[in-house]
Amino acid sequence: VGARLISHAGSLLNLSKYPSSTVQILGAEKALFRALKKKGNTPKYGLIYHSTFIGRAGNKNKGKISRFLANKCSIASRIDCFAEDSTDVFGQKLKEQVEERLKFLDTGTIPKKNLDVMNEAIEEAAVDIKKRKKKLKKEKKRKLAEMEAADESMPDMNGNHEVVMEESEMITNEEEEEVVKKPKKKKKKSHNNDSAMLVAETA
Repeated sequence: VGARLISHAGSLLNLSKYPSSTVQILGAEKALFRALKKKGNTPKYGLIYHSTFIGRAGNKNKGKISRFLANKCSIASRIDCFAEDSTDVFGQKLKEQVEERLKFLDTGTIPKKNLDVMNEAIEEAAVDIKKRKKKLKKEKKRKLAEMEAADESMPDMNGNHEVVMEESEMITNEEEEEVVKKPKKKKKKSHNNDSAMLVAETA
């Protein structure tokens, strides 16, 4: 449902700008305009109707749950969009609030206040962010150690490469010497042939 809401709004930033009343009927714009033209009842839910929370609610309470769920969706979208550090603590707390509201509508049990729940979420989120930062530091240290170990093993590779290059240079030098010697042999042969021709002419 969250992915559908984001895709319909265009982006997470656009969704975070919408009020909860717009999130509630997002996806039912045609029904809304039709109701406004005919001065009939406006729709109570749009894409949010596909949520399991609304399916679990009774027929009388579906409108209330859709309104409450849209409120929590708008809060969650703003936290995800503008929070500096990502964490799932707020999402879990908001989900628990929706569960408590369902129980309140079914059995009448009073849920926790929103202020108390958000204070708990802030404390838990701070602890969770610290743990994640420690894990990131450990991963960075491990990667740096691996890079240093790889750099230490590079000189051996370079030394072997230099030996191979020296051997290849020796081979090329020998080939060049052979190429230089071959023309000299040809010149000697041509000189002998010229002397033989002179002897024949004098005879």
